[in-house]
Amino acid sequence: MMKKYDALYIFVNAPKDEGLDHLIERVGAEITRLGGQLIGSESLGKRNFARPMKKRESGVYIRIRFEMDPDKVAALRARYAIMEEVFRVEVLSVDERREQLVIEQTARRKAKAEAAAAAAEAAGAAAAAEGAAGAR
Repeated sequence: MMKKYDALYIFVNAPKDEGLDHLIERVGAEITRLGGQLIGSESLGKRNFARPMKKRESGVYIRIRFEMDPDKVAALRARYAIMEEVFRVEVLSVDERREQLVIEQTARRKAKAEAAAAAAEAAGAAAAAEGAAGAR
């Protein structure tokens, strides 16, 4: 059975755009080589570390979501441990129930904000119409 995972990668010697795309492809190739499927990736940009690690001050953060058999995650981590390009990696299991709740809460907040904006716009239009009628 396949399970969803989020992996956060830090690359410290990452070149600009094209080279970074190549690194993401290499990392993704390890996932597919072990029978996983890539769902998506997101670049979080270059960030400074809270404190220097291994004489490095900053790194480029990339998040990749994928599906994989849980038995193969340890082998994936071992592969990343020997890849020089990968400075750090954290692989976390995705709790789909919690994620669904977050999506629903976000949708409710967005609908509530849109309704409040529409009400404020209607009140503003009514006040403008009332002001125009009073000016006559």
